[in-house]
Amino acid sequence: MAGDTTGAALLVSATRALRAANVDDPARDARVLLAHVMGIDRSRLTLMLPEPVGEDVIWAFTRAIKARAARQPVAQITGTRAFYGRDFIVTRDVLDPRPETELLVDTALQAPFDRVLDLGTGSGCILLTLLAELPAACGQGVDVSASALEVARRNAVALGVTDRATFGEGSWFTPITDGARFDLIVSNPPYIAQDEMTTLAPEVEAWEPHLALTPGGDGLDAYRAIISGASAHLTPAGRLIVEIGTAQAAAVKTLFQRAGFAGIHVLKDLSGHDRVVMGRLPDNRAQTSLQA
Repeated sequence: MAGDTTGAALLVSATRALRAANVDDPARDARVLLAHVMGIDRSRLTLMLPEPVGEDVIWAFTRAIKARAARQPVAQITGTRAFYGRDFIVTRDVLDPRPETELLVDTALQAPFDRVLDLGTGSGCILLTLLAELPAACGQGVDVSASALEVARRNAVALGVTDRATFGEGSWFTPITDGARFDLIVSNPPYIAQDEMTTLAPEVEAWEPHLALTPGGDGLDAYRAIISGASAHLTPAGRLIVEIGTAQAAAVKTLFQRAGFAGIHVLKDLSGHDRVVMGRLPDNRAQTSLQA
């Protein structure tokens, strides 16, 4: 009987089902999903577990657990993912925002900027977080996927930054108006090598958009396009900051050097992995003034 079923009983059976499906941390995911279908904050879940649950909760939770057992990411099931202290809408059309990407945001916020360009914006989590953190800034997000841009626009509305965010559909710099310049260009591009795709967890390989995961080949094509084209769209002394795969620091740093960037740094995430490369476009105005 539904009236006799408690949240605790649901949690036990769900954890067992997720463990059998080889889901990492099944107890955590079961708790997140139960709180979601009950419409309560996770902090209140323990208090509610002894209480009987309704048929609607049982049905919704059973459906959510089946989806998770099929390795659909939790964020896609709940529809949101927390990133940099804010909730972002997530669908199968965008990457699930990762905690390690917050390092890119932290790095970008270390210096002021007025205009920012986010290449491969996806959910918009990087661009929109930067705009939310700096209310005087404006920016543009670019993505080749119209479906991803729709998610980004929804997130812009949810965060109240639609008046400062614009979006363009196309590959890298293609949608950018000729002559447009930005103080900051950021990107978390597809960087997984083609032969590494089969090693990904099912949550990633089967459920996230491959277009946002890999450019094919050695995984560096996106960096080649972004770094070679960035100087034409950066202001003097403007910064380029990109997220990288853990084994790509040397190759991406070389691309920055060949493109003439200065002040190049590789930053590590909290796990000690190379995660972000940043560089600055040289400001030749002072030199030109001296020569004059």
